[in-house]
Amino acid sequence: MEIWPVVHAERKALAADLKGLTDEQWSHPSLCGRWTVRDVLAHMTATAKITPASFFPKLAMSGFSLSKLQDRDISVEKGDSPADTLARFEAVTGSVKGPPGPADTMLGETIVHAEDIRSGLGIAHDYPTAALTQAADFYRRSNLIIGAKRRIAGLTLHATDADWQRGDGPEVSGPLLALLMAMTGRKTALSQLTGDGVQTLRARP
Repeated sequence: MEIWPVVHAERKALAADLKGLTDEQWSHPSLCGRWTVRDVLAHMTATAKITPASFFPKLAMSGFSLSKLQDRDISVEKGDSPADTLARFEAVTGSVKGPPGPADTMLGETIVHAEDIRSGLGIAHDYPTAALTQAADFYRRSNLIIGAKRRIAGLTLHATDADWQRGDGPEVSGPLLALLMAMTGRKTALSQLTGDGVQTLRARP
């Protein structure tokens, strides 16, 4: 699958979904930790602007704290209003930039953060199955930042809406999107999953 066309299409779809949000909706909690809907979109904008060459100097300026780097970038990219936040994001929907790492990183970033926003707002969206599969396969092999490989160790993940099953051990079954969100640490996705491995997954940070 060609990653960048999917990333660009999903960014544009997200921007379209966010037009007309109220100020209250922009301030609504997302599924991503302490970030609001507006914070997550600003983070996505910042990530689409960064390059490997600029990432490490920015990290050093933030005391080698990734969370501080992210907070600084969010503060900048939020702009002066929600409209400004959305406009800044729309300006980078076609970007092929990103921090150090494979393009799969940006595919996962786009899908997971888009769902962080949509799920918090109750907005449904059909993500391409091929994109979900590729993102899930990327995360399940990686512990970098997200820690998905460690989180799902010793479990079988079985998608009920796609031809996708990975792992070995007690089963966790459900929609592929829910499996992707759960393996990246979104506990709310566990309500959509069933199987003997769900409690194990719930207990892991």
